[in-house]
Amino acid sequence: MIPTQMLKGMLEGCILEIIRKQETYAYEISKLLEEYGFGEISEGTIYPIILRLQKSELVKATVRDSNSGPKRKYYRLTEKGTVSLNEFKDNWNELEHAINHLFTGGNEDA
Repeated sequence: MIPTQMLKGMLEGCILEIIRKQETYAYEISKLLEEYGFGEISEGTIYPIILRLQKSELVKATVRDSNSGPKRKYYRLTEKGTVSLNEFKDNWNELEHAINHLFTGGNEDA
């Protein structure tokens, strides 16, 4: 299980990537994160992130009827969200490279 503190800084980018792949709602995001190996992440963790993403105009919400229960908010990426996601991926690649470089002692083949 990935420690919560490690996940905090990465979840926003990961949620943006999930929304980029398909319009989706918070519960489905939590289930998809679990399927990708992030462990169990509650909707209570996801909702504040989504609210920040909305306030920053990185995602937009559309309320739709649900087949099972109350209406749901479906989220989609905005153009600004796509730019932010691309920046996140660039930053992630730099961080991943630096950590791998550190852990291999500078030997990329290790």
